[in-house]
Amino acid sequence: MPEGDTVWQTAKRLHAALAGKVLTRSDLRVPKYATADLTGRTVLDVTPRGKHLLTRIEGGLTLHSHLRMDGTWRVYANGQRWSGGGPAHQIRVILGTADRTAVGYRLPVLELIRTTEEHRAVGHLGPDLLGPDWNPELALANLLADPARPLGEALLDQRNLAGIGNIYKSELCFLLGATPWLPIGALPADRAAKLPAIAKHLLEANRDRPIRNTTSTLTNNSPTPNRTAGPSTPAHPTPGTRATAPGTPAHAAPRTPTTARGTTPLHPAVHPHTPDLFVYGRAPRPCLRCNTRIRSANQGDGSRDRPTYWCPTCQIGPAPAG
Repeated sequence: MPEGDTVWQTAKRLHAALAGKVLTRSDLRVPKYATADLTGRTVLDVTPRGKHLLTRIEGGLTLHSHLRMDGTWRVYANGQRWSGGGPAHQIRVILGTADRTAVGYRLPVLELIRTTEEHRAVGHLGPDLLGPDWNPELALANLLADPARPLGEALLDQRNLAGIGNIYKSELCFLLGATPWLPIGALPADRAAKLPAIAKHLLEANRDRPIRNTTSTLTNNSPTPNRTAGPSTPAHPTPGTRATAPGTPAHAAPRTPTTARGTTPLHPAVHPHTPDLFVYGRAPRPCLRCNTRIRSANQGDGSRDRPTYWCPTCQIGPAPAG
């Protein structure tokens, strides 16, 4: 599932290729819009809204698209071979100008609507983590409106806040020290209060990066997650440290994990080979904090593939058995 930063990057590429230019080619390969012809119209802008893309076109039209699980937009110079997007039968839309061609592959959502009716497509979304409407107070209120809901599911619900997918869901839960199955109402209030700022910082820090990274993002001039789950329990998982449960005697605290040489604690600032992500995609490799094996499972009702990763030691709360 694309994250908000991926969609933001896609919009940036499309805007650079199309905005301010007249369409010389228009091919919408969706039965409902097969006869629609946008040639001769100028593209005004391409705007991301959560995980949605709004391509605004002269004449009060908006081409609304959504990538869902595996959709993608590619931009090619005229005369360049179309490669990397997929086979031709997966093309859903072609928008060409005098010097660039944008091609949308496997887009499960593609509709041509009036710009004045964009609310039909995106009006249900919560505050956009990368948008001008970002409102951390409203985002937090939305998240806490259903306190019994699992934290991971609440984060993925775009009506609460827009832009989080499976990767940031898992990484945020790790940074908060809570499993994705913990009821969000059970998340300590001080951690919950910092959730919107941490989420926004993660996406903003990665929106211009070619490779997504979270292990160094929250160690460099970032909003500081709560470092106290109990009197002395760090909630912010700095690589190379390990939290203990509230009330654990000091003598029972596990030792700081070390590198293979057994001498230097793991830390992204000094170890360039530290993985880019704390937990996502890392099962069954060891946690960067405590060396416990990362676990994975699907979250949700099974209707969608929702791979979820967590550390059973560093994160409090319920989790699937096994």
